[in-house]
Amino acid sequence: MKSVNIAELKNRLCAYLSEVKAGKEIVVRDRRRPIARIVPISPNPEHDEELLALEAEGKVRLGRGVIDDSFWVLPAPRVPMKALKRAVNRDRDEH
Repeated sequence: MKSVNIAELKNRLCAYLSEVKAGKEIVVRDRRRPIARIVPISPNPEHDEELLALEAEGKVRLGRGVIDDSFWVLPAPRVPMKALKRAVNRDRDEH
């Protein structure tokens, strides 16, 4: 983990943020005393901002790792057609 003083962080902010985007963590120091840590928001670049916001609100959990093959042989959930239509219509109304 890299650490950097505030002045150095301000002078090279773009470079340090590029490192964070690449998955690295950076500890910010004020006169050699650690005061903060900059960490990537998500290790998975496929997650968009809307999904990350929903995760922060506790409304979804983002997947981690690979789905096991046994998942695909499970029976599909039975959802009434009315519920599906309602969900699709709500989604369309929001966008």
